[in-house]
Amino acid sequence: MYKFVFITAILALSMFSTSCRNGSDSGKNIVTQRIQYDVTIRNSDPEMDWWVQNIEGSNRENLIKDILAQVTNGEVKAYDFLSFRPFTADEIKSMMKRIDTISVERSTPPYDLVDTVLVTEIRLSDITKLRFLEEWSMNDKTLEFTKKVAGICPMAERLTDSGELRGHKPLFWVFFDEKYPAELEQK
Repeated sequence: MYKFVFITAILALSMFSTSCRNGSDSGKNIVTQRIQYDVTIRNSDPEMDWWVQNIEGSNRENLIKDILAQVTNGEVKAYDFLSFRPFTADEIKSMMKRIDTISVERSTPPYDLVDTVLVTEIRLSDITKLRFLEEWSMNDKTLEFTKKVAGICPMAERLTDSGELRGHKPLFWVFFDEKYPAELEQK
């Protein structure tokens, strides 16, 4: 009998602590305080349905325009992707351009090399992914998930000289939670 009461007490205590985890009595528990992942927002595969890994063109461009406008106007603070140092609006504007110097051989004698400066601007259409930093909670009873976006990072395609996708470059972080980027700087 004592064994049954003891096991029942342990189970009751376990259920109580689970339901009150993270200070929540509504059944919502934090699954993770921080998860980071990339979302493709422009899918160029014609075989897929238009909405799979895609935001419709004008909506995608408006989203990216809004983010860039607020960051370059200084309305929203942007942070360096690695160091989490705040960027100035001018740094963001210069980040949107890539300047390369290449040496090109003249096509006429004496065929010497001439340095040529190439300025490439990041276009709205180059930003094809967003990286999210989120907090996830789940209701124990309904399994309903709640996601709180703590930060977002636009990512621009980088191509090789022959036009093949080399990868994506994270541009900057914008945080929506007061504890960031301070918490990330400490890691």
